[in-house]
Amino acid sequence: MGKERTGVATSPATPTAARPAQDRSGAQPADRPSVRAGGLLLGIGFGGFFDGILLHQILQWHHMLTSTGDHPATTVVGLEANTLADGLFHTLTLVASLVGLYLIWAAVRKGAKLAGRHLVGLMLAGWGLFNLVEGVVDHQILAVHHVNYDNVVLWDTLFLIFGAVLLMSGWALARSGQRAEEHGDPIA
Repeated sequence: MGKERTGVATSPATPTAARPAQDRSGAQPADRPSVRAGGLLLGIGFGGFFDGILLHQILQWHHMLTSTGDHPATTVVGLEANTLADGLFHTLTLVASLVGLYLIWAAVRKGAKLAGRHLVGLMLAGWGLFNLVEGVVDHQILAVHHVNYDNVVLWDTLFLIFGAVLLMSGWALARSGQRAEEHGDPIA
């Protein structure tokens, strides 16, 4: 066992620089609460809001049930059914966002480190996850709607590619922020 200047015995196999950083409570990074689930849920919620607000309401490219054949957006009855379905969808995205915010808040209160790029990366990854699940399940498997009916294959494919790019780049950014947290740089 070697000695550092502080007089604390260290193991030669575990040099000081190789040890994970501890927080004030002495917790190792693996012991701290994680913001991962909260960040991903917040991203899923924001991804749903982006989809619903931009594609459903502003551009009016589609609604939740426009491809079912039973609820065309060209009739009042069909538009009423689609508006209700869109509202239920927005309610779910709101719940996901609020649960995500709560989980992040609770983790930070319990000592979780939170670098900005870690949270932003998790949110982007969550948005990408939303796009991939919605793009595969709603657009392809259930076929309840498509992104844009002018060119279904093109727009549905672009939606999935955008989701994959968000997921991969968000995950890389989150990992980068997490490494910064582990090295004691909470504002990275």
